[in-house]
Amino acid sequence: MKIGFIGCGNMGGALAKRCASAGHQVMLSSRHKEKSEACAKECGENGSAGTVADAVEFGDVIFLAVPYSEVTAALKSAGDLKGKTLVDITNALTPDFSGLSVGFSTSAAEEIAKLAPDGKVVKAFNTLFAQVVANPQFKDGKAGVFVASDDADAKRKVMELSSDIGFEAYDAGPLKNARLIEPLGMLNIALGYHLGMGTDIAFKLMKR
Repeated sequence: MKIGFIGCGNMGGALAKRCASAGHQVMLSSRHKEKSEACAKECGENGSAGTVADAVEFGDVIFLAVPYSEVTAALKSAGDLKGKTLVDITNALTPDFSGLSVGFSTSAAEEIAKLAPDGKVVKAFNTLFAQVVANPQFKDGKAGVFVASDDADAKRKVMELSSDIGFEAYDAGPLKNARLIEPLGMLNIALGYHLGMGTDIAFKLMKR
């Protein structure tokens, strides 16, 4: 699979390396050319770098891996998203990281879908720390990924990719359920940072 990345910070970089190590071709983009080139180098022979528009044109699946405050500018640089699966991994945090700036009557994912009406928006990976993305295997099993979208094919692609790179993927329903998944991402941040559990934690759905 060809995968484009808009942003290559901690999460974008970790996901790109995870995808590349699983045999997928990745193209990274950033506001800073040297940063995306360095991250592409870390991805080995399956990694390359380009502009945001290059990464979007390259990828069948596109990861939106920038801070929520930078989403509008990033999407303006993206070019044609028609038919592209756009994976929103953002958490719309307040400046002091104490809560969500968007939520409950809408979600970051739904607002992104308004900004990118030609794309197939999927909410996923926002409940994970980069440290867990680098190694999703725990003694009790794999870290879980909650995947929500209104497009069945896009959701299937992201769930298959999630499983392929080492996670347990859960179908979390339509995109409006991002209103529930995004607070779970905030809980993860609160547990990890504010309550001292650290970043080597993850959620897993238990089924009997």
